[in-house]
Amino acid sequence: MGQVIEIEGLSRNFGDLCAVDDLNLSIGTEIFGLLGPNGSGKTTTVLMLTTLLKPTSGAAFIHGHSCLSEPMKVREHISYVPQEMAVDIKLTGRENVWFFAKMYGVPRPHDRVDEVLGILNLTDRADDLVKTYSGGMRRRLELAQALVHEPDVLFLDEPTIGLDVSARRSIWEHITRLRRDGMTVFVTTHYMDEADHACDRVGIIDHGRLVAVDTPTALKHQSAPDVISVRISGAYHPITGDYFTPIGRDGEVWSFATADGVAALPQIRELLEKAGNTIRGVSLRSATLDDVFLQRITTQKEPEGFDERKFRTMLRRRR
Repeated sequence: MGQVIEIEGLSRNFGDLCAVDDLNLSIGTEIFGLLGPNGSGKTTTVLMLTTLLKPTSGAAFIHGHSCLSEPMKVREHISYVPQEMAVDIKLTGRENVWFFAKMYGVPRPHDRVDEVLGILNLTDRADDLVKTYSGGMRRRLELAQALVHEPDVLFLDEPTIGLDVSARRSIWEHITRLRRDGMTVFVTTHYMDEADHACDRVGIIDHGRLVAVDTPTALKHQSAPDVISVRISGAYHPITGDYFTPIGRDGEVWSFATADGVAALPQIRELLEKAGNTIRGVSLRSATLDDVFLQRITTQKEPEGFDERKFRTMLRRRR
């Protein structure tokens, strides 16, 4: 597999904050998902790779062109769909895509605009104002804009955030089709089920550092293939052992990752009871990418405040 994106020691500081710390990564023709908590460095990484933010140190190359010294060459090969909606709701869908076609100097723009609108299933609504589109339709329109100049690499920052299940599925059907047609797709997402199902490989980034890279299946087997969940009423009394790893709680349910769930389940139950816990139920299941994620990242502090104005603006853009 030829390498389309090469990242070498890429770092970015904002004052005393190190947002991305010595990132090294090679990506070929694949769907690569970058996963991480809020503030972990995902968007900063994407901004550097799309030449919109200069790194503090290190280098990145796309099709052999330097993101730092050859930004215009890089931009000829890429498209970027940001997290926040980037369509003009006062224009029609066709006019939005036409603008990008003219900006990129696409030959025979009429034909290409019609083609990408058809690919994204927007032909019937192409001449309607975008303000009448649903959130899923607007996201598909952004993909049409991004694809109009036939890029080699597509960057998607949280492409399905805020969409319903049906719209999310539709977006991923289009993304996987692009991969089959030979495009490299670099995506960030908070939806672990999407990454598990659609990504060829994923990387987990935590506090700016890449802590894991592999296929979703391999990561699940490397971490711990089984998860034991225990419902505990009242106070929880912690337990420790060398054959399991606590991976968090959901209300009264505490979860433990282990290599052999069948063997570990009675032992964990016995340890919990000896520690003074009141057990109301126990279950065993295979590990998910969510479990891997929780094992690999460190605890994140909540943001200091809630930006209500920004939140309301985001909601209005998705109407």
